[in-house]
Amino acid sequence: MTLLTALQGGFGDSGDALRIDGRTLSREQLLGAATAVADRVAGAPALAVLARPTAETVAAVVGGLLAGVPVVPLPPDSGPKERAHILRDSGAALLAHAAGDTPPEDGPADGPAVTAVPVDLAERSATTYAEPAAGTAAFILYTSGTTGAPKGAVIHRSAVAADLDALAEAWQWDAGDTLVHGLPLFHVHGLVLGVLGALRTGSRLVHTGRPTPAAYAEAGGSLYFGVPTVWSRVAADGEAAGRLASARLLVSGSAPLPVPVFERLAALTGHAPIERYGMTESLITASTRADGERRPGSVGLPLAGVRTRLVGEDGGPVPYDGESVGELQVAGPTLFAGYLNRPDADAEAWTADGWFRTGDVAVIGPDGFHRIVGRASVDLIKSGGYRIGAGEVEAALRDHPAVADAAVVGAPDEDLGQAVVAYVIPDGPVTGEQLTAFVAERLSVHKRPRRVVLVPELPRNAMGKVLKKQLLAESALG
Repeated sequence: MTLLTALQGGFGDSGDALRIDGRTLSREQLLGAATAVADRVAGAPALAVLARPTAETVAAVVGGLLAGVPVVPLPPDSGPKERAHILRDSGAALLAHAAGDTPPEDGPADGPAVTAVPVDLAERSATTYAEPAAGTAAFILYTSGTTGAPKGAVIHRSAVAADLDALAEAWQWDAGDTLVHGLPLFHVHGLVLGVLGALRTGSRLVHTGRPTPAAYAEAGGSLYFGVPTVWSRVAADGEAAGRLASARLLVSGSAPLPVPVFERLAALTGHAPIERYGMTESLITASTRADGERRPGSVGLPLAGVRTRLVGEDGGPVPYDGESVGELQVAGPTLFAGYLNRPDADAEAWTADGWFRTGDVAVIGPDGFHRIVGRASVDLIKSGGYRIGAGEVEAALRDHPAVADAAVVGAPDEDLGQAVVAYVIPDGPVTGEQLTAFVAERLSVHKRPRRVVLVPELPRNAMGKVLKKQLLAESALG
């Protein structure tokens, strides 16, 4: 089977299979334009793609996949240093971008030489390419690099296919759907799920550009993807949310969906959102299901073929009791092949018996439902001998009617080791003392914030995740 099943045959075509950036393409038109790109890049070691939310980006990505060339999505807002690192590390000598679009300026003087490949949607080619082997690289996806230069995760074609098929089964996603989202095309969520998923299942794809509530409401989709920031804005717009009642599924990912947002979406749309868990290196590994329970704060069960386990600091198993916190490790066909040129990072990422260390901490209940607490590096707080999950405290804070959002970190403390510090966006009059008491009434007293900082907003990355290391740095200053 080909990776892009719906694009390369076996599915009926339509004139509006893809709508993005105001452009509408049939699958036939996309295939012709993408094959023209493939003709120009075949044999290259890697193809970088300036991943703006355009139809040209989709054609470039598909062209690389058709030709069997690893695709390297390049964030359009990346700075010269990051861009030069990604190009150099990946070995990409070609950079695809929309014809007429100005590619980013060259990086530092020691940056790699790169040849521009303008993508023209009017170009056509009828060349036929043999399907590359399943074990060859589809993508080199670069992680955020919060602890150094970004690392390139090599994702094989087989992993992409396995993940999309497992998601299609879990979400009952098929050619009758219209998928709508406005997510960036340089991440797993927006690109692998949000573009290749449609080209494999045969669903129509509408990319809204900016993921505004109005754009989502006007798209008329059956399946919607969003991150918590998007869903929070939709939930705050009652009219737009009400127009999603005709949809089939609302899917949230990339960060935990606050329970109040989950509940408001369910009330306004009639649909309890699907929540799922994954990361660049593993793609999506767990999700609630279209025909199953959708529990607020839970990412559900492992997908078909995926195995998970919780491991304690002593290396031993953690009980699935719904309370005990451990590091989440995963195994299965969706995992990446390793970090490019980084055997040291590979050694840290994999256990001796072949499990991937996600670096996330989680709780698993007796029924197998998974709840992600957060990153072990910033969300597992060790305070006064207790292990506290930041996510649990954040959820308690969001239950307060005067709290719009919250982020919790463990700040260094001479007495406790780490002190629970909460950054809160207020939605009404409230004091730090009131919030501390509110949490202490709902959770164990040792989980209460020792300090509450009221802020107008929280620092976030492009996918809406809170930049907790930035908050930690701020806590150290004051």
